Amino acid sequence: MKKENNYVIIWLLSGCLLLFMMVVVGGITRLTNSGLSMTDWHLVTDTFPPLTEEKWSQAFEEYKKFPEYQKINIHNDFTLSDYKFIYFWEWFHRFIGRIIGLVFFVPFVYFLFKKRLSTETIKKCIVLLFMGGFQGFLGWFMVRSGLIDNPDVSHFRLALHLTFAFITFAYTLWVALDLIYPNKATVIIPLGKLARIALVFLLLQIIYGGFVAGLNAGLIHNHWPLMSDGQLIHDSVFIEKSTLLLNLIEGKSGVQFVHRTMAYVVVGLILALYFTSKKHTLSSLQKKGINILVLIVFLQFTLGVFTLLYSVPLWLGLLHQIMAFFLLTAMTFTLHRLSK
Repeated sequence: MKKENNYVIIWLLSGCLLLFMMVVVGGITRLTNSGLSMTDWHLVTDTFPPLTEEKWSQAFEEYKKFPEYQKINIHNDFTLSDYKFIYFWEWFHRFIGRIIGLVFFVPFVYFLFKKRLSTETIKKCIVLLFMGGFQGFLGWFMVRSGLIDNPDVSHFRLALHLTFAFITFAYTLWVALDLIYPNKATVIIPLGKLARIALVFLLLQIIYGGFVAGLNAGLIHNHWPLMSDGQLIHDSVFIEKSTLLLNLIEGKSGVQFVHRTMAYVVVGLILALYFTSKKHTLSSLQKKGINILVLIVFLQFTLGVFTLLYSVPLWLGLLHQIMAFFLLTAMTFTLHRLSK
């Protein structure tokens, strides 16, 4: 690691930490059904929550005009105090997004001015800038889907918003790793290919995790290793929607079946990476990356099982999402050390 890159690396890793916080708070926002509490988007005026009771009442009255209140919360003795609780989590989620924007843009301009960034790093940071802006758009696009007729966001948009946050984090970490390890490691082509395949299936699993969250599909078939009624593939997987494809991307049973089955695939690929690595001479960092990857994937698998068995309590659902973040971190690090 070059000494002149230290501050740039700290900056990028700070962005990674904030993105992690963003995903954690986003998980809380989803699990507490807080995502539709702010019914509009104002870049400046929404920076802080309402500061007077009058402003809170105005915000609450505005919320009452939308489907979530009119179709669900109106029947739940929903009070202003309840509204303040869900508003806080959505506001905090957006507030962290604003902080991320500032933490990225201001130092980026400073490092450009001080000529601390190489041409290659500048190009990567510009990509990150656009990724951050697009992620903000995806957040608005997701919330918008729950403010029209259906009092819930589209599970497709939720999965897209969640997965792109993971990808943005992984790319930010990758750029930081390029600076931390400027000298190339010994590239092991077979392991690099296998790690890439494992990464693809991990991202598919994250997408389906978004589908499960968006459809509340974790609240059914709360059994393991079989689904309900002792069936490996429950009958409901095939009958919720009109076609098999729709069942697997829109049906609650079908989406859960894919998510729980893909977990075995991800574990299998990471174990294949581990055992294949025994045939090669690895550096200490490559060994550590693969070993940590195996440990985390088993922790994540176990958390997934218990999250399902206990019908997604908030703390387990959140811990499961956090562990997915750690798993992607380990996968990104391992792939970087195997291929660069």
